[in-house]
Amino acid sequence: MLLRLLLLALGFTVPLAAADKNQHVVLISLDGFPAWMWKDPSLAIPNLRQLAAEGAQTEAMTVSNPSITWINHTTMVTGVNPRKHGVLFNGLLVRGEGNKPPKIEPWVHKNRLVHVPTLYDVAHEAGLTTAEVDWVAIKDAETINWSFSELPSADRPIEKEMITAGLLTEEQITWMNPGPQRKNMAWHDLTWTRAASHIIKTHKPNLMLYHTLNTDGTHHRYGPANMASYTALAYTDRLVGDLVQSVKDAGLTDMTTFIIATDHGFKKVSQFVYPNVVLKKAGYSKAFGNAITQCEVAAMTQGGLCFIYVLDPARKAELLPKLKELFTTTEGVDRVIDGNDGPSLGMPTPAENQGMGDLVLYAKAGYAFNNGAAGDAVTAPSVDYGGTHGYPNTDPELDGIFIASGKGIKKGIVLPRMANLDIAPTIASLLDITLPAPDGRVLEEILE
Repeated sequence: MLLRLLLLALGFTVPLAAADKNQHVVLISLDGFPAWMWKDPSLAIPNLRQLAAEGAQTEAMTVSNPSITWINHTTMVTGVNPRKHGVLFNGLLVRGEGNKPPKIEPWVHKNRLVHVPTLYDVAHEAGLTTAEVDWVAIKDAETINWSFSELPSADRPIEKEMITAGLLTEEQITWMNPGPQRKNMAWHDLTWTRAASHIIKTHKPNLMLYHTLNTDGTHHRYGPANMASYTALAYTDRLVGDLVQSVKDAGLTDMTTFIIATDHGFKKVSQFVYPNVVLKKAGYSKAFGNAITQCEVAAMTQGGLCFIYVLDPARKAELLPKLKELFTTTEGVDRVIDGNDGPSLGMPTPAENQGMGDLVLYAKAGYAFNNGAAGDAVTAPSVDYGGTHGYPNTDPELDGIFIASGKGIKKGIVLPRMANLDIAPTIASLLDITLPAPDGRVLEEILE
């Protein structure tokens, strides 16, 4: 009820829907799974192929700009673009004092990041139960009943349950937290899958949000569509099979809909562009080693995208034309866009969101932005980095996958294209709840 009053105070209309408590939806996000790889018949993903054959799928799913993980996961559970939901980074951009560069704080409360009601907020308000495993932009959300987060803790309820059941040890929990030991993402995905299976079988949530990461890490390191990539996707498919089995074990098969999607596609990378080196050489910043120590202008990179910030608002009119010219002539930069044109990309203006850049840079194919500031080289071969995302969502290589299968889904439907904005409204329809004001639509053509 407190959430409902808050939403009403913010001007949202939130009817008390007659939610279907016998409906269960499992939203699975397979990080960094490009649609162009899905179309490869040699890809060893039998569980996903079976779900698609028994349900509906799309040839291509348009993602949101920036085509980055946290942004698109938030779009998937709000049904609105980043201009409205507010997430522009894998975390919250925090401005530095004076001439200090901004930084990203990832582990902040969900309410500081997400500016609109989410699917799980509305479901919880309607009396449904909610759960998440390794979802993002969701830390300490009051409307999640059961959580096993990316950074678990032995003091939290689900972790305690799993330890008691012999499914996890306290030592293994420490392996999943930041440090040199946190490197085996395949093991992390396995643990998150075990947590999701435990929650499904023990608590039977109406809405489960589940996210795997190993595919993304593999594609960043080695690039997409190679031996490592195919192996990572095959492994992820096996984990999806485990999750489907857990639904069967819970006796929920006839009451469950699986929605499988991804946050973004992937492009291959062979060269880095260093915008902080460009700014340093032009006299807009100073660096110590690889880090910017003080600056008039800051660059924050996200793979194929880079935001440029003029730290002193009084100097924007003076500096922006110079910066546009500087980056327009920089090797590897494909487009330079004024931040005030952000709404044309589904993003806010700088006046609407402090995280929005005064300029938006997009990299050319084969190039990715790197935040480093050492040396004088503006471009250099990428090392231990074979692929990335962040490029415009109009690039077909950024298209993602979408599968819907199970209760309430027609069999054999193949849509030519949809947007990830449509995921939340469609799930809301399945649960008989109503999102306040989605930008996306209900995919009526796939529903029975």
